[in-house]
Amino acid sequence: MINLSTSSLCAHFESILDALPEGIFISDVHGTSLRINRMYEQLTGLRQEQVQGKNVRTLVQEGVFDYVLNPEVIATGKPVTHVQTLQSGKKLVLTGFPVFDDGGRLALVITFARDITVLTQMNAHMTEQRRLIEQISEQLAYISHEQKKLTEPVYASPSMDSLISLSRRFAESEATVMILGETGVGKDVFARLVHSLSDRRDKILLKMDCGGISETLTESEMFGYMPGAFTGASSKGKAGYFEIADGGTIFLDEVGELPLSMQTRLLRVLQDGEIMRVGASTPRRVDVRVIAATNRNLAENVETGTFRRDLFYRLNVATLRVPPLRERREDVRPLAEYFLRQYTTKYRKSLAFMNVTLDVMIRYSWPGNVRELQNLIHSLVITLNTPLISPRDLPPQITGVANDRTERAADIQIRPFKEIVAEMERDFLLRAIEEHGSVQKVAELFQINRSTIFRKIRRSG
Repeated sequence: MINLSTSSLCAHFESILDALPEGIFISDVHGTSLRINRMYEQLTGLRQEQVQGKNVRTLVQEGVFDYVLNPEVIATGKPVTHVQTLQSGKKLVLTGFPVFDDGGRLALVITFARDITVLTQMNAHMTEQRRLIEQISEQLAYISHEQKKLTEPVYASPSMDSLISLSRRFAESEATVMILGETGVGKDVFARLVHSLSDRRDKILLKMDCGGISETLTESEMFGYMPGAFTGASSKGKAGYFEIADGGTIFLDEVGELPLSMQTRLLRVLQDGEIMRVGASTPRRVDVRVIAATNRNLAENVETGTFRRDLFYRLNVATLRVPPLRERREDVRPLAEYFLRQYTTKYRKSLAFMNVTLDVMIRYSWPGNVRELQNLIHSLVITLNTPLISPRDLPPQITGVANDRTERAADIQIRPFKEIVAEMERDFLLRAIEEHGSVQKVAELFQINRSTIFRKIRRSG
């Protein structure tokens, strides 16, 4: 019975090989090719008669493939795995196994071949997809970060109240909005405000810093590029800012920094609602609302020829002029207190301004505007360990210690010294009570009578 089964297997040996789903290559200990199956023929394009009787080394020399396992399997007597590249460029993963005779001597090498060309392509595709996902994740993280920022300006001045009312009217339209103002006045806050009040509030608001991208990259960043459009370009191409913001709003910060060539491309978007990727032959439609901002005098730039007149008219449809902080000193106190709450929450600290400190800050001209104020508060929260921020904690340019000493001395004489000291004591005590929860606790900590605490708080109102 056993002999009959063995005979049946031998009679159908070639059919069995051809039925296997993997490519089979059989060679002897000398490397002579003996048999390949049908799947191997399909994988490689080689026929049985092309390889039978040939040495595997000869096939390598002829360029049929670049690597064979036989020598290593014969040398080690153990299975070996390696990747082989065919003349056609197809890649196979080979696994060679030794076959021993009844005496334990190596008789044959049988090699299994699997096509990994598709797997390699899929891996490359997945790598590119991961890169795109990371890129999109970064953009979404940026968008999320931007949306968490202040969308309603903090203010107390009438000029800002009028500006916000105007912003609300502009938001109801689809008009291009131009925001003018010095560096640091908060132009991006008004851009977010207009977007948040518009019909596109549920769509993306994407900010592009026109002055922060090199001129050579501006076109591809704004409008994207086709696969292989230039050296170093992704094989999949890339969407630009306008495509990503399709359906939403794009905020072009410092639009006055755009080179003239990009001004022409931007004008086409505003006029026709079309963009052209770098390397593309046909335009793409986009539906994007544009909000632009600049600290430049674009009207002067038009006269000097550094900014296109037609683009200026296209952008200058609905204009918001944000006044510098020195022209709206009423906003210093609410802004300072807002930033203090923001940073004390972030760093889990407890700080408060003395009134006299805020008085000094209000008199300062703030050449860096709101951004300078914000950076100052950030620095104070990081560096101070005391519960109250006093004038001595402010930089010299704000307190006037180094400059305008006579003028500042006159300011200090506006109120009696005792009144200033009493106010500082009251601020300290009120903050201490808020921090520690009771007058009794403050009295114990600072070794002061409860009646004295009440008297000092009442004395300064």
